[in-house]
Amino acid sequence: MVAQETSRSASPPAADDELSWGSSTRMNAFEATMWRAEGSMHSPVLALELLDTVPSWDRFLAAHEWAVRMVPRGRQRVVQGPLGMGLPRWSFDPNFELSRHVARARLREGGGWPALLDEAARLAMSPFDETRPPWQAVLYEGLPDGRGAYLLKLHHSATDGLGVGQLLSQLHSPRREPRPDKPQPPQRATGQISPLGVLAHQVRDDAEAAMGLLSGAGATAAGVLGDPVGALRGANRYGQSLRRVLTPPRAGGSPLLAGRGGQWRFAAMDVPLADLRAAAKSAGGTVNDAYLAGLLGGYRRYHEEMGLPVAAVPMAIPISVRRPGDPAGGNRIAGARFSGSLATTDPRRRIQQVRDLIRSARAEPAIDTIGLMAPALARLPGSVIAQIAGTQTRGNDLQATFVPGARGHLHLAGAHIDRIYPFAPLPGCAAMIILVTHDDVGCVGINFDGAAFTAPTLFVRCLLEGFAEVLALHPGSAEPLART
Repeated sequence: MVAQETSRSASPPAADDELSWGSSTRMNAFEATMWRAEGSMHSPVLALELLDTVPSWDRFLAAHEWAVRMVPRGRQRVVQGPLGMGLPRWSFDPNFELSRHVARARLREGGGWPALLDEAARLAMSPFDETRPPWQAVLYEGLPDGRGAYLLKLHHSATDGLGVGQLLSQLHSPRREPRPDKPQPPQRATGQISPLGVLAHQVRDDAEAAMGLLSGAGATAAGVLGDPVGALRGANRYGQSLRRVLTPPRAGGSPLLAGRGGQWRFAAMDVPLADLRAAAKSAGGTVNDAYLAGLLGGYRRYHEEMGLPVAAVPMAIPISVRRPGDPAGGNRIAGARFSGSLATTDPRRRIQQVRDLIRSARAEPAIDTIGLMAPALARLPGSVIAQIAGTQTRGNDLQATFVPGARGHLHLAGAHIDRIYPFAPLPGCAAMIILVTHDDVGCVGINFDGAAFTAPTLFVRCLLEGFAEVLALHPGSAEPLART
């Protein structure tokens, strides 16, 4: 857990000052599928932060001691029912020790940013200890100019990208100095649940769900009797939408990116956010539209440079289904798959094409197929879940996400956070690329399969050029930069 530092001498306030982030002990079906598949398909989400200095170790530890009091999820592990029956639940770890989750490391001499990215990728691919709360934090030293870096790794079953942003924005400090007046909730003695308890909860949950289905069926029947024509039209619209959503993209996978080796490689870059927003506006799109158009431009350039151009690639994006008032943390995402055009050389037209694709995807009544299929998947063995999910994601040459981040200055244990780079798992796709806004910078985290992109330096350069194409729509834009 990442946090601002705590003042040990401050008097504790009321116990209700804990954050509500990740407050439910229940996993939804989608989260359960990710947890069950962990043995076959790693599912971490990571935030890699560039700090202007290396915090003192004592102050850094105190920050995390405070964080796991503010966010009880930091002390909770996952408990499954006997023989894997029932959806897993979160339960407090009776043997929780902060030292098992927080570490510090020094990068190899002269390794710099490339060494940091290599270390981050290595940690990302290492499995979680399933008997402990599924998170790790590392403070790195050895970057040039006395800078430090912080890596937070969480299991995806705990939260999605927006949830990570919520967590960081609430736990980081707006200033360098310690805050003796901030909340200091005690670390309460808390209850636990056994595997048999998980099964008992599942029986009750299933009974409630059955009653809900009966009630819903009654309401549906009343609605059908009241307006049979309207009900039939609605069912037909949903069925047509479901067919469209489940139909694979027309674009076949690029032969250039067909390789899958399972070895993750990380890269990072900075995109000027105000310029990207202005470029998007000039084409009638959003920042997300311009971001995806930049990625597709980079993919086009990579294929051209490698001498094997293609017209389109299959790609996927998550779509948040969070609603106002939803609790913080957890996973509330749907997914959309479509063909991303590499034949469109005009960046303005490419932004407009992306805009239309996303609008169409958001308007689909059956967009939440993840939520539709997850309850059935969650009850399957992990290896079967991984095989089914891998069949869906392995055909994607690009998966991309845009996450709005916090604005304003943020600090960790007295160090200013200059950048926050996001990284997500690579579930069989060629590349998973995320942009998080951090103040006035778009921080891009790139996780790609080295067997798919056999010329990694060229790939990163082509992505930079793809963003430069889009930024050129706004004259005077700053250049995108790769972290090297």
